[in-house]
Parts: sequence; C-alpha cells; structure tokens
Amino acid sequence: MEPGEPREPREPGPGAETAAAPRWEEAKTFYDNLAPKKKPKSPKPQNAVTIAVSSRALFRMDEEQRIYTEQGVEEYVRYQLEHENEPFSPGPAFPFVKALEAVNKRLRELYPDSDDIFDIVLVTNNHAQVGVRLINSINHYDLFVERFCMTGGNSPICYLKAYHTNLYLSADAEKVREAIDEGIAAATIFSPNRDVAVSQSQLRVAFDGDAVLFSDESERIVKAHGLDRFFEHEKAHENKPLAQGPLKGFLEALGRLQKKFYSKGLRLECPIRTYLVTARSAASSGARALKTLRSWGLETDEALFLAGAPKGPLLEKIRPHIFFDDQMFHVAGAQEMGTVAAHVPYGVAQAPRRTAPTKQAPSTQ
Repeated sequence: MEPGEPREPREPGPGAETAAAPRWEEAKTFYDNLAPKKKPKSPKPQNAVTIAVSSRALFRMDEEQRIYTEQGVEEYVRYQLEHENEPFSPGPAFPFVKALEAVNKRLRELYPDSDDIFDIVLVTNNHAQVGVRLINSINHYDLFVERFCMTGGNSPICYLKAYHTNLYLSADAEKVREAIDEGIAAATIFSPNRDVAVSQSQLRVAFDGDAVLFSDESERIVKAHGLDRFFEHEKAHENKPLAQGPLKGFLEALGRLQKKFYSKGLRLECPIRTYLVTARSAASSGARALKTLRSWGLETDEALFLAGAPKGPLLEKIRPHIFFDDQMFHVAGAQEMGTVAAHVPYGVAQAPRRTAPTKQAPSTQ
C-alpha cells in the first residue's frame, strides 16, 4: 500500500464481541456503584413496629461524652463539626438494629406492600448541628434510618408517643425511667464486656419474666415474705394471669410479625426467635408464667426456667441480640458472658430515685 492510500476496513477478529462485553459490563457495574442506592420507602408509623434508639445506644460516643463533661457543650459541638466526616463506631444497639433490618428484608420479600415491619427512629437530645455526623454514620453503615428526632438539649421523651414507639433503647437511665413512667416500653442498654458473634439472619430477643413481661406482683411477695410464701402464692394463683409488665407489648409486636412468616409456612425458618429466661422454678412457679402468656395469646419460642441459677451461661449459648431484665446483677452477669443486656427500671427491685437534679449531656442517650 502506497503512502496516503486509505486503509481498508478490517473485519473484527474472532472473539472481539466477547472481549468487548466484559469491558462494558465492568463499566456498567462501576457506574451503577456510583449511583445512589434506592432505599425502600418508610412505613406508616401507625402500622409499623417502631423502635426508638438513642444516638449513644446505636453508636459509641465515649470520646465525645468525655469532651462534653470536661470542656462543655461549645467544645463538644465544635469537635463534632470538625469530625463530622468520620463515622462513629457501632454501639451496643447496632447488632440489634442490623437484625431488625434483616427481618424487614424478608418481610418485604413476602409482603411488598405491607407497612407491618420494623421502623427505626433515631431519638437524641443532641443539637441539630451534630445531625450531619449521625447521618454520615448511618449512611456509612448502610442503615435504613429515615426518622430523626434531635431536641437540642431537651428531653426527647415527650415525642416518643407521637412516633408511635413500641420500644425505646437508650444509654441514659434517667431518660429510660421517664419513658417507663409514661407507659412506654424502655430499657437502658449496656455494652458486653467481650464481643460474641450473633446471628446475621435471625433476630433473637430474650426476656426476663417478672417485672419485664409480667408485673412485679410476685417479686413483691418474695421481698416481703420470702420464697416459701412466694411458692404458696404461685400455686394458689396458678390459673390467675399475672398483670402485664412494661415489655409485654413489645413481645406482642414480635409475635404479630412472627405470624406473618407462619402464615406462609415458614415457622421453622422464621427470622425472629424469642426466649423467656427466668429465675423461676419450673415445678413450683413456672406454670403460672406460661399460662399467663397463653391467656394473652402469646408465646415464646423457648422457655428456660433456671430456679435461681445464673443467666449468663445460658445467654452465652442463645446469643441473643438483646436481653431484657429488671435486676442489674442479671444484666451484669449477661455482660460478663458477652451478651448485650438492657435494664428495665420497673418494679420493687429498683433502687430509690435520686432527687437532686443532674446535668444533662447532649450525647448521654
């Protein structure tokens, strides 16, 4: 071919189309990953099971709390603004929230148009300026938390009923007491002393019985008259249901969602599992507990009667995402064995309240 002559078009060689296809697919995948992910729509609050979680329950904010305590609110806010692009580390409620989202995924697959799912609300008395760091942290971990309540130093408890809250989890014991006083299921959540792997596909929730699911009627008898009188009382009242405790409604909500899986023939594959873990003795006082649940139309998947034995070792085997108890020594025993435990400040076992006002921190929830 002479210089300047036009080149003949070359036929594509064998395999040219197949070589181009992977390059196109790689480019498409790359640009798809850059595009914002479409998230499911938020459910209507009145139809959902609403879990209100404080910022310090969902994330670890120990350093921020130290700055607030030692240097005051202005330095605290300045620090948060300077670090707003650094995500917080996961806190004690984080695995629980991830498990709620795993259940939601299954429910949306089975019931695409239903609002009867978990709805997570971040509730905090942080200032609104801190909200950017909280939003960035939620997006960093790909959490679906669309509802925020940031009250700028004021107590958020008055908003919980407006959010149709079924359960409130906080690291602030005083806020939890306020919620209990308002008739809202609530607990103070504590980090475990060591990390234990929990299920990524099944939500596991463990409850104490008396003063958690049930009233503190029986604990009052033990405190006033001793165990022998308690056993006599439970035998005499075996067929009389106990009054409800502060978390009965939450167990009821879990049961309602479980039945949505049962109705699809998925009882054995249900991604929600509940446990009654009680110090009661099965022979002497267990029947009343089970008959009370039955009278409410409720059940737990497992019932463990420990007759006063420590709860920690059993909880280590269950590996729940959260365990609720009204007595701090059971909470501490659970923490020792690696369980995320939550204290329900209800009933006769609680210490007297402090009467002196205490300083409120923006992050102490």
